Amino acid sequence: MNSDDSIVAISTPPGRGGLGVVRLSGPGAREIADSILRFPPGGAWQPWRARLGELADESGHVIDQVVATFFEKPKSYTAEDMVEISCHGSPVILRYAVERAIGAGGRLAEPGEFTLRAFLNGRLDLPQAEAVRDLIEASTLYQARVAAQQAGGSVSRRIAPLKGQLLDLIALLEAGIDFAEDDIGIAGAEEILGRMRPIQDGITALAESFRYGGLVRSGLALTIAGRPNVGKSSLFNALLRQDRAIVTEIPGATRDMVSESFSIGGIPVRLCDTAGIRENVEKVESLGIERSFQAMADADLRLMVIDISAPPAGRDLELIAQAESQGLSVVVGNKCDLGRAGLGACPGAVPVSALTGEGIDRLREIVVDAVAPSGGLDRETGFITSLRQERSLRDAAAALEKCGEAVESGIPHEMLLLDLYAALTAVDAITGGTTADEILNRIFAGFCIGK
Repeated sequence: MNSDDSIVAISTPPGRGGLGVVRLSGPGAREIADSILRFPPGGAWQPWRARLGELADESGHVIDQVVATFFEKPKSYTAEDMVEISCHGSPVILRYAVERAIGAGGRLAEPGEFTLRAFLNGRLDLPQAEAVRDLIEASTLYQARVAAQQAGGSVSRRIAPLKGQLLDLIALLEAGIDFAEDDIGIAGAEEILGRMRPIQDGITALAESFRYGGLVRSGLALTIAGRPNVGKSSLFNALLRQDRAIVTEIPGATRDMVSESFSIGGIPVRLCDTAGIRENVEKVESLGIERSFQAMADADLRLMVIDISAPPAGRDLELIAQAESQGLSVVVGNKCDLGRAGLGACPGAVPVSALTGEGIDRLREIVVDAVAPSGGLDRETGFITSLRQERSLRDAAAALEKCGEAVESGIPHEMLLLDLYAALTAVDAITGGTTADEILNRIFAGFCIGK
């Protein structure tokens, strides 16, 4: 992709609508717009001002009346000159506007190229660019809010102090090696570790936050399982707050999986109700039970439902043990409105009543905490949602751990710098590269070298 080109693309979703937007960016954005649009006499482009015009064909016939807005560099989205043409949302009109722009010297933009140019021109850093994609793909308001915060730089602000401390430590060791003749003292092991451990702890904590952040971004697969007639379908409906699954007193009424999407605290959840698990059933129900076991294995979290109004059966305890062996699970004691005789045998069960709604809100909170314990996590802005960022942070933390071991072993500073630069490279994979000038500037700013 040539960043000197002027690019064009339709920026609104496919289909028909009241409005559609064609976006131009690059040094020739205004000239291209001038060549495909007609404006009233005497007008001129003014930054952040809209102009009423006409989209005409090559013979001069009017195709549509449009509004064109000019965004002057460097304060546009791409930090280049940009023009946005608002047409009526007909696919025919939008495609024709793009074709005319290409004929006038524009180039069809590659996927993500507008945001790529914003990154290359310093308008966005990598976490902000990734957040733009998350904002577009958000399926809940909470996801959108988190993505908007990250697009505004919340992740970058969390990483920046840690990166700054790491650069300071690198500068300290570099100065001690390169300018020893200027009487700059070489840092001892205690000072190096004292500076490095807070960086390592901060990076590790941010990486750990992905347990929750990944859940916010990707959602949760939640399966309800248990014996027949313990209230699985009633619990399914209570969590959804709608009558989605059929509820009867007949054992085995649910013979196949029933799934639905909803959200808990803004986190997308794919909820699955399964056939009651029991022995000696006819073929159709047995197929449903096989799918129940498969759904349990595939879930991120399993809700194992028992009837808490009576002592649990042996099969209840077997299914609970099986769920625990497969991963995260929560035991739900349904029918607590009828009594809690079974609570003694399952003291960790969450008492709820799918009939009255008692305990349902508490169960929703427990579901999220079971998958991603909050601890000291600030769930508003203090987490990451990108797997790529999490892996880079893990690499940085591992490099710092290796450096700490080397310091304790008395390894020379030249070798310690290899690990510190490895950590910096991993952090740079998130925020963007660090130049040698930045490190030299820190060296000279922190020490009176050459004085």
